Amino acid sequence: MNAELDLVVENAVIAAQTAAVAAGRDWLDRFGDRDCCGFAWVEIYGVRSNSKLGKALQKCGARRSGRTLEFWNPVGYMSQSLSVLEAGAEAFARVIKDRLALERVYASSRMD
Repeated sequence: MNAELDLVVENAVIAAQTAAVAAGRDWLDRFGDRDCCGFAWVEIYGVRSNSKLGKALQKCGARRSGRTLEFWNPVGYMSQSLSVLEAGAEAFARVIKDRLALERVYASSRMD
């Protein structure tokens, strides 16, 4: 059963990363690498890090931070443009939320 859950989560994370890269690339193509500098990440609330789902997410790169599991820079670009990073984080969050039927998945960001 854990192997099945691991595969479902891995596929969801791969799909989310693909969506994040596409959203980031689309932003770059339309507007270029400009904007203020910053960071973006995805926060997943309501999933305990020691649950089966939490462990599967951590195998795929999520990190525990307080009461959330987080994926940092899901777009994967070394860009500092906050808008590019936010576009990727928002796409990643949507896919994870839909694929894993989670309610509280949010894209977060901050200016640097």
